[in-house]
Amino acid sequence: MKKDKIRNVAIVAHVDHGKTTLVDGILRSSGVFRENEAVKDRVMDSGDIEKERGITILSKNTAVLYKDYKINIIDTPGHADFGGEVERVLKMADGVVLVVDAFEGPMPQTKFVLSKAFELKLPVLVCINKVDRKEARVAEVEDEILSLFIQMDADESYLDSPFIYASARNGWASSSLDEPKENMNDLLDKIISYIPEPEGDENALFKLLISTTDFNDYVGRIGIGKINSGKVKVGDELLIVNHNEKDKRKKIHITKIYEFEGLKRVEVQSSSAGNIVALSGVEGINIGDTLTDPEDDSPLEFVKISEPTLAVKFSVNTSPFAGREGKFVTSRQIRSRLYKELETDVSLRVEDTDSTDSFKVSGRGELHISVLIENMRREGFEFMISKPEVLFKKDENGKLLEPIENVTIDCDEIYVGNIIEKLGSRKAELIDMKPGRSGYTRLIFKVPARGMIGYRQEFLTDTRGNGILNSEFYGYEPFKGEIPKRILGSLIAFETGTASAYGLGAAQERGLLFVVPGDEVYEGMVVGQNPKGLDVEVNVCKKKQQTNIRSSAADEKIQLTPAKIMSLEELMEFIEEDEFIEITPKSLRLRKDILDSNLRYKSKKYKK
Repeated sequence: MKKDKIRNVAIVAHVDHGKTTLVDGILRSSGVFRENEAVKDRVMDSGDIEKERGITILSKNTAVLYKDYKINIIDTPGHADFGGEVERVLKMADGVVLVVDAFEGPMPQTKFVLSKAFELKLPVLVCINKVDRKEARVAEVEDEILSLFIQMDADESYLDSPFIYASARNGWASSSLDEPKENMNDLLDKIISYIPEPEGDENALFKLLISTTDFNDYVGRIGIGKINSGKVKVGDELLIVNHNEKDKRKKIHITKIYEFEGLKRVEVQSSSAGNIVALSGVEGINIGDTLTDPEDDSPLEFVKISEPTLAVKFSVNTSPFAGREGKFVTSRQIRSRLYKELETDVSLRVEDTDSTDSFKVSGRGELHISVLIENMRREGFEFMISKPEVLFKKDENGKLLEPIENVTIDCDEIYVGNIIEKLGSRKAELIDMKPGRSGYTRLIFKVPARGMIGYRQEFLTDTRGNGILNSEFYGYEPFKGEIPKRILGSLIAFETGTASAYGLGAAQERGLLFVVPGDEVYEGMVVGQNPKGLDVEVNVCKKKQQTNIRSSAADEKIQLTPAKIMSLEELMEFIEEDEFIEITPKSLRLRKDILDSNLRYKSKKYKK
């Protein structure tokens, strides 16, 4: 297809503002699905975790044919932890559709994705979504978006960006709020008229920047990117070079070329400048590499990815239950899997440590790392992780710097005092406080990243689950001082065995339990939390002694308080420095680093 008939557009937005649902509507409007075809919601979220959590983790490519035009669409993640995906895939786009919730308005991640679009000078088409909501405040949100453009020092041309109004869930978009439509045609028309055709000379030498990669058991490594110039056909000999790795030079032969059509990759014999393609026969290729004609070995510049801010240690499982549930348990298998993740996740860092059984994994946030852990669990891996720790830096004068997050909170006015007090103790700085939407108050803080570890669950409890918390990386600032540690202590199993109702009944007097009758426990395993802040050993396996003396009081039924079963993210927030989370395909367990109580006591005494 000729270059002037191609449009490459990325859908960007804050998390949960409706990007993926909007893509669903576009696919339906363009006839990708039959009228009677049953299609699941958020069809672009193909991963199990994406479907379960309702978030986009990896960017996806699709394409629709509309009025003789081919519109290549890139669905991007909205969560800050996956910002690395957004940064790199925007290199394939010639414009963006910014989706904003008609009720929530611009949020922290809206600002982040916009800043990346502005850096690349991409035109922005604004789509105000969910206009059919009762609480929608479209006019105010329009003003807020334009104010955001001004606040971010955007070029004046962005103030003339067109607005489209949509209800992605109901499958329509309209250029006028007063004229709801039955399809997404108004949005598609505006993409064609407003987003420019791709640049690049079809007659120049071939060049393509790899923005994302995939793997197929049959054809091996697949590189995906936009052809910047020239043409490519099956059998061509190309060179792999990299802007950041000057010594990288490798010759390859292209075995297959795919273009995107709906949700499929369609094999073609050749393609030219402006098209987004997937190429196989490119073993050894990585994100950021340039595929180029051997006559011109100059690489294309790759966008600088933001640095990780959080690190977790992955270790071989050493608990008494090690190897029971996992398929891959050795350090070699764990190491191989972690380094394989680097091929598709440019925001991740993996380092070997002094121990051959441990690896340091650094990412953009708790969610970023927890998704990797969850994927490994489902693949059959068994391992342990340590308490997440933030990554510090030093400036040229040797002064310690730490990562700071911009935290935006929307909550009911009655919770404001408690939130300010809690975050204040975590060295937060209140930047702004103003009345928000529907009686909510909006608070904006600058908080050290380490101060946010363990706070999200506390926040949900403090606001009865009604508060909304969003954060984005702000930058590095001088160290803010010590932050009080977790005020809760651990209840630690005294022996290995099976938890009994009798033992749990006695143990629950010391605090909230994490296990139920019938659960297997081992010595040194954390089985609950103690509100007094002390680590206490409890015997949850204790059985009631059988005697021939009976009394009415002794035979009363034991009433157990429901156990608190924590998710992976909750455990990552709860864990202390002398603890590990044991992760297997079937179980999540919290344990002490030193399992033996006598050795643990001597270790503490020695440290003091």
